[in-house]
Amino acid sequence: MNIISWNVNGIRAAVKKDFFEKIEEMSPDILCIQETKAQDGEVAATLLPLEGYQIAYNSAERKGYSGTAVLSKIKSKDLTHDIGIAEHDLEGRVQCAEYENFYLVNVYVPNSGQKLERLDYRKKWDADFLAYLKNLEKTKPVIACGDFNVAHTAIDLKNDKSNYNKTAGYTQIEIDGMDNFLNSGFVDSFRHLHPDTVAYTYWSYRFKARERNTGWRIDYFLVSKVLVEKIKSVTILSEVYGSDHCPIRLEIDL
Repeated sequence: MNIISWNVNGIRAAVKKDFFEKIEEMSPDILCIQETKAQDGEVAATLLPLEGYQIAYNSAERKGYSGTAVLSKIKSKDLTHDIGIAEHDLEGRVQCAEYENFYLVNVYVPNSGQKLERLDYRKKWDADFLAYLKNLEKTKPVIACGDFNVAHTAIDLKNDKSNYNKTAGYTQIEIDGMDNFLNSGFVDSFRHLHPDTVAYTYWSYRFKARERNTGWRIDYFLVSKVLVEKIKSVTILSEVYGSDHCPIRLEIDL
């Protein structure tokens, strides 16, 4: 099974940048999209040319903000939105597709903000989202993919010292949040297979960051431990443009 996760930074902008050709080349069985920045009807209309996929969208109440979509060639048994906590469920950040042998959770984790004004909220989000995943895991294994908005360790961003505790995505609170996911039994699949590889999934549009490869690895496939032996590969597709994030791919026998 070929699962692709991609923060497209606006689906309507992405389709103007060879999005459909790139999806055809990557040929995912399941495609998880974050940051659609559109309402359900707008996402549906934009993705109309994609044939052969079951498509579900979860949009934020606020227009042009956040939002997720799951496209699947394999019909899911069930597909639900949000985590059942009112303060977290207004921004279209979570979708859960249930398949025969696993749950697939598509997530766009909140950014802590330019001045870290949402850091306290982010701490609560991480704890509540982890509890949600662990509850799912009681029934069957979980694959959680998407933009987690955190570089976990120094290898996961270009300028670790200058960003530590100053920049959203690399504060100790956010790092602790990812530690909690991993300590509770989820596995960072890319780092598991590539412990020493420097690779990034996000580059700012400013300062020629992508050209200079001044990036961050903030997009992940976290998997339940029991699935680790089934993983064939995890790839960061940094050659694919069209967003400030690149897609990531999980190939797994399920």
